[in-house]
This record gives sequence, structure tokens and C-alpha cells, in this order.
Amino acid sequence: MTGKQLTMATSSSASSRPKKKRERLPSWFKTTLPNGKQQAIFNETKSAVKDNALHTVCQEARCPNIHECWASGDATFMIAGQECTRACKFCAVGTTRAPPPLDPVEPEHLATAVESMNLRHAVITVVNRDDLPDSGADHYKRCIAEVHLRQPHVSLELLCSDLAGDHQALAHLLEDSPLSVFAHNVECVPRLDRLVRDHRASFQQSLGILRQAKILRPDIITKSSLMVGVGETDEEISEALHMLRDAGVDLLTIGQYLAPSSKHLPVSRFPEPEMYDIWAQQAIDMGFSGIASGPLVRSSFKAGLLLRKTLEPNNDETMLGAYVYVAGEKNEAPAPLKAQVK
Repeated sequence: MTGKQLTMATSSSASSRPKKKRERLPSWFKTTLPNGKQQAIFNETKSAVKDNALHTVCQEARCPNIHECWASGDATFMIAGQECTRACKFCAVGTTRAPPPLDPVEPEHLATAVESMNLRHAVITVVNRDDLPDSGADHYKRCIAEVHLRQPHVSLELLCSDLAGDHQALAHLLEDSPLSVFAHNVECVPRLDRLVRDHRASFQQSLGILRQAKILRPDIITKSSLMVGVGETDEEISEALHMLRDAGVDLLTIGQYLAPSSKHLPVSRFPEPEMYDIWAQQAIDMGFSGIASGPLVRSSFKAGLLLRKTLEPNNDETMLGAYVYVAGEKNEAPAPLKAQVK
């Protein structure tokens, strides 16, 4: 854009209004950027996403782990558009009442990207599509099928919407599905639904989708996630864990909420890193198969590693910055990774 620069408005509301001071993050939120070979891999991953006209939740949700995950060759793909039909108060993804039509060639583009990135585990996440009769279930099914057809050795995880609570759409989605993991996030404790999530979402509706998924496909691992720092108490976290386990959820992630901007829900607290270890122990004691718990943990962060550690008893991979517990045989004590939050 060229030409004479326009003068900015000088109203007191724009220029003299004091800016709200952002609270400094605790020391345990320090991350490092990739360099050398890792930077090259990060750039290749970014190019693969761009070349195939894809969106990633890593970018759209402004995930703090994007450099570490992409430098490791991992990425979580977001399908069915770039904007969501809901407006949850914690989420950085854009919202619209009338999103564009689904891209009919997106399954092929997605499969090509996964193929070009040499992945072991691919996470496919979605925006809410309340504008569609099936909330996008058939499109999600076709994307999963195409990736599996082209890359049958890659384990697949779907981080799904609540499909507006439609169990028939869920049944269609899961029928003959090659998924290893079906994930859906409850996000917060039940009391905070109206404060944190869109009015069309609820803990009970999410719980119903997770419970029904396990009934329909008991062979598929189910997974969910909780954010802390949105107004909950420690007791409410424990209660939510019990409810998730009662619904048959196998895997769990717990991480710190970080407000994407001053317009989003403010952070209510920053629990000390040691608290995440306590929640992890509680989850294993309740019967979860595995849990990743830490300030920087997100629902898709190192998802393949959590799955592998759950399925492979002798897996000794590490996840820096998180406490990872997996249930051993005969209810043995959980085995945390050696990595500590620095």
C-alpha cells in the first residue's frame, strides 16, 4: 500500500487511555527457540502447512509450544476452516456466524502434508461447525480416511468438537474409523461453563460425547483436557477428574490457561509446577491410563509421545516441561518422566 500516510485519530479514548499492564509470567514459562537443524525442520514443517493450504491449531491458538513441536516434526492440523461458529472466551481462534463452505479437496491436501512431514502420529483438530447439519462429522471422517489410506503406519488422533451433542453424527464418524485416539476437551470445570465456554457448550454435553464414543468404539482410546487458571478450585479439578474417569476417558492433559489477548478471559491464578504432579498422581489413582500435566502442556502437545508411553511399557522417551504418568501393569505405581520443569 503506497501514498500519503493517514493521520491517526487523536481522541483521548485512543491516545491517552492508560493501557492495562500485563502480568509477568512466572519463571517456569520460559521457552527456547529452535536453532540449527531444528530451525531447518521447523521451516520445512511451516512450508508443508503453507504449501498445502492447511491451518494448524498451533498457529491459530497461538500455542507456546509451536517451535518445540514443529522443530520435532510434529504438528496439529486444524480442518473445516479457519474460523469457528462459537465464541469461547478463552480461545484465540476467530469466530463467525457464517463460515465458508467446506473445502472438498481438504482431505487430499491434509494427507499430502502428513505424508511430506514424515510423522509417526498426527493430530487432526476441528473448529465447531454448528452451521452444518452433522457439525462436519462426515468431512472429518473423509479427512481421517484419506490420511490413513496414504499413511497407514501413522497413528491418528482426532481432537473433535462436541458435534452439538449429536450422537448419531458421532456414530457415523466413528464407524470403521482407523483412529487410535478420539479426543474432546471439556476445557474447564462444570461451574465455569458459562464464564469460559460458548453458551452452546457444556461440561455435561462434552461428557456425553466422550462417554458415547467409548460405548461405540471401546477399542479407541478416549482423551480430554482441562485448563487451570480460569477460576476453578483444586477441589473442583479433582471432582472433574472423577467425572471424566466415570465417563470412561483413558488419557488426560492438564495445563495452564494463558490469555491470548486483553480481550479474552483473564488468568485467575498460576499454580506452582508441583501442583501438576499432584493432579497427575490423583488421575492415575482414579484409573486413567496416562496423563500429561504441566504449565505448558496443551491437549495436543506431544500427543504421540503420551500415546506411545501408554501403549509401550518400556518406552523411555522424555517430555521436557511436563509430568507424564502412565499406569503400569497390575496397578503399579505410576512412572513419571525424569524431566522436570526448569
